[in-house]
Amino acid sequence: MSKVKLSVISSWHYAKLVFRSVLLLAAAGVYIIHRTQGGSGNDLQEYKPFLLFLWGIFALSLTLRFFPSPTESMGCQKQFAKNFHPIPAGKHGFVKPRRHGTLMVAASWVALNGVIGLIYFLGWIDKGILILISLAYAVCDMICILFFCPFQTWMMQNKCCNTCRIYNWDYAMMFTPLLFVGGFWAWSLLGLSLVLMLRWEITFFRHPERFLESCNDSLACRNCQEKLCSHKKQLQRLLKELRR
Repeated sequence: MSKVKLSVISSWHYAKLVFRSVLLLAAAGVYIIHRTQGGSGNDLQEYKPFLLFLWGIFALSLTLRFFPSPTESMGCQKQFAKNFHPIPAGKHGFVKPRRHGTLMVAASWVALNGVIGLIYFLGWIDKGILILISLAYAVCDMICILFFCPFQTWMMQNKCCNTCRIYNWDYAMMFTPLLFVGGFWAWSLLGLSLVLMLRWEITFFRHPERFLESCNDSLACRNCQEKLCSHKKQLQRLLKELRR
């Protein structure tokens, strides 16, 4: 099988993975330094400059997601009317999407973060750790897109990110731990991400045809601009060769 050139959008995904990883490492460094110097992990005023920097980056990224963008994946862009290209009548029919995978993701995510919240209220971790967990989620989000997604493989069983039913849940999932942090910067990010998720859900229930490959030709493999599945297969082949 011939190699597929890395697309512009996929390259942008890799850049985001590197950037978010650097942010996580920097945040971990700041946290460790403050704690070793006797600082509190719950007094966020000690981390204010860095937190404002993080807030600005993610608030901008979140705001841009509300609008069509050539640098974003069709996975999150399929909600917009401009990206809906109907498949000719009679070629395919409307296929009602399954709900059980979506419910499984929601339930598992609530359960996971419920445990994290309980651990926080028991005093085993502090607010600084919650912020680090959110940043770790942000890194894992890119890993899911580029390498392996447990939600796709074990629960949703969708073909690829383009057809992902919950793509725009990503920011709400990333910032769930911020629910326990409190304060304007944390709750504003979480609130904005929930608005983004709500808009996605409203669009899905009003225009489900935009989200279905059986109705929207933009989601067909022949029209894919990312070729992420090809990159994942190349990586899998490389790992097999390395194991040999």
